Amino acid sequence: MSQIRASRSAAVAGVLSAVLCACSAGGASVAPPADGKRAGGPDRPVTVTVTPDGQGAAAGKPVVVTAKGGTLSSVTVFDADGNRLAGRPAPGNKASWTSDRKAVPGTTYEVRAKTRTRGGREATSRTSFTTAAASKVNKLSLAPGKNTTVGVGQPLSVVFDGPVAHKADVEKQLKVTTSNGTEGSWGWVRDYSGRDRADWRPKEYWKAGTKVTLDAELNGTDSGPAGGWFVRDYRTGFTVGSRQVVRVDLDRKRLTLERDGKKVREIPVSGGTPGGVKRSWRGTAVLMSKEGTINMNSETVGLADAYDKMVDYSMRLTWSGMYAHAAPWNARYFGRANMSSGCIGMSDADAAYFYGQVRVGDPFEIKGEDTKGTVAEGNGYGAWNVSWEQWQAKSALKG
Repeated sequence: MSQIRASRSAAVAGVLSAVLCACSAGGASVAPPADGKRAGGPDRPVTVTVTPDGQGAAAGKPVVVTAKGGTLSSVTVFDADGNRLAGRPAPGNKASWTSDRKAVPGTTYEVRAKTRTRGGREATSRTSFTTAAASKVNKLSLAPGKNTTVGVGQPLSVVFDGPVAHKADVEKQLKVTTSNGTEGSWGWVRDYSGRDRADWRPKEYWKAGTKVTLDAELNGTDSGPAGGWFVRDYRTGFTVGSRQVVRVDLDRKRLTLERDGKKVREIPVSGGTPGGVKRSWRGTAVLMSKEGTINMNSETVGLADAYDKMVDYSMRLTWSGMYAHAAPWNARYFGRANMSSGCIGMSDADAAYFYGQVRVGDPFEIKGEDTKGTVAEGNGYGAWNVSWEQWQAKSALKG
């Protein structure tokens, strides 16, 4: 009996030995040797490469971190102020990481990369690089103002201080968000000042109550040799007020204020004098600003010494000088004849009422047989005077 038990014990021991040998042969289930050796050769360190690199590196490109001979466990990139540059691994590739934003000019970045070798050893590498300073800086101005309430015709408008040669690169960084998914498009126009300008207008007038946000993530974007680099981001937002449309019929010499599709008030007016340079513009103009009492001098709009006077309840419609305003000196013409120098004049009482009702961004739809042309896209906000298809074609990202 004892010999049989001894034989069985020996057989069990032989099976266990075979099982252990089989597990050891796989390699992956066994911790790497302490000396860094592994089956088939040494467990070599991971080589980490960072671009851009060095001193005076080119800005305007994402930071890319790659690992050779292993994987990246994590990557953190900080600028000189301690701000973190966010990023993410390449899809399905744990050996590559790319920042979401571009490296900006004149900044030092520190890159920390945690790596893992094929054998499982972890390590951390640290490196830094400095981007070249911007030789020229571009800036911009935004309209409408932040946290304002505007009319349904108001576009988002970005006017650039310097020329923008790389319009597509810049437009990619201009991100518009609306509270109701409004369809719209950027369009590039020449501002009346001669500068480059990008406007974002909806396909149709805004819906009342729409909330709009612009994130211009331009820091690190090159606008071109003549314009230079952007070295900051911009953000603005506004709300669309009630639907008000001002309809001006120069043939009838009447202005009608409509709110939510209903007529609120009709006002007799006098428009630009027919037959010459004093005619009014036609088409859709957008109320740019309510300027109150201002001095109007005809020499500033190329009309010699036709007038020089203080004017009340002034509401600007174009950069070229067309306003709606009080014009008591033309009282005998209201509702009867167009005898102004291009503006839309009305009585003091009507102007005071009208001034209190309208808001910046309200569209003025002007028609008349004898006018000097249609309001251009850059002469104030004339984007509504081209078709939706024509406006979309003005985007640098179309086609």
